[in-house]
Amino acid sequence: MTAATETDRALVDRVAKGDRAAVRLLFMRHHARVYRFVARQTGSEMMADDIANEVFLELWRQAPGFEGRSEVSTWLLGIARFKALSSLRKKKEDWIDDEAAAAVPDSADTPEVVTMKEDKAAALRRFTDALPEEHRVVIDLAYYHGQSVSEIGEVLGIPVATVKTRMFYARKKLGEALKAAGYDRGWP
Repeated sequence: MTAATETDRALVDRVAKGDRAAVRLLFMRHHARVYRFVARQTGSEMMADDIANEVFLELWRQAPGFEGRSEVSTWLLGIARFKALSSLRKKKEDWIDDEAAAAVPDSADTPEVVTMKEDKAAALRRFTDALPEEHRVVIDLAYYHGQSVSEIGEVLGIPVATVKTRMFYARKKLGEALKAAGYDRGWP
C-alpha cells in the first residue's frame, strides 16, 4: 500500500506506534481543512495557524487512544473546535476580514457570472455570520467543511436530532434573509 492510498485510520495506528512520517502524511491531508475550520470559528488567521498546529500535536499525543468510532477528519475537527473555543475564552485578537476569506471564483464562468456569484456568496456569508452561534457552526460544518449530520453531532457533542433541528432553522433563516435581500434561489 502506498502512502497516497493508506487510510487515515491506518496512519493513526502508525502514529500510535511513534511513526513521525504518518503524522506528516495526516498533516498534509488535513491541515488545510482544520485551518479553514478554525479560521472561521475564531476569525483570526494567526490563531488558526497556531491551533491547527496544536491539533496535530494533540493527534500525536492522543493517537494511542483513538478508538475509530468516527472518521479521523471528524476527530481532528472535534479537537480543533475544543481548542478554538478554549483559545477564544483566553484572549482576543485582531479579526480577519470576511471579504478576504471569500471563495475563489470558478474560472470557467464569465466575469458577470463570477461577480454575481461573489456578491451572493458574500451576502450568504454575512447572513450566516449573523446567525446565532448554535446555528452558524452547524451550517459552517455542513456546507463549508462537508460534514454529515452524524459527524456534526460528534464534533459538537449533541444528538443528531438537535443537529437536524438547528440545520432546519438555520436554512429557513438564511432563505428568508436571501429573499428579503432580493436574491433568487439557485446559483448564481
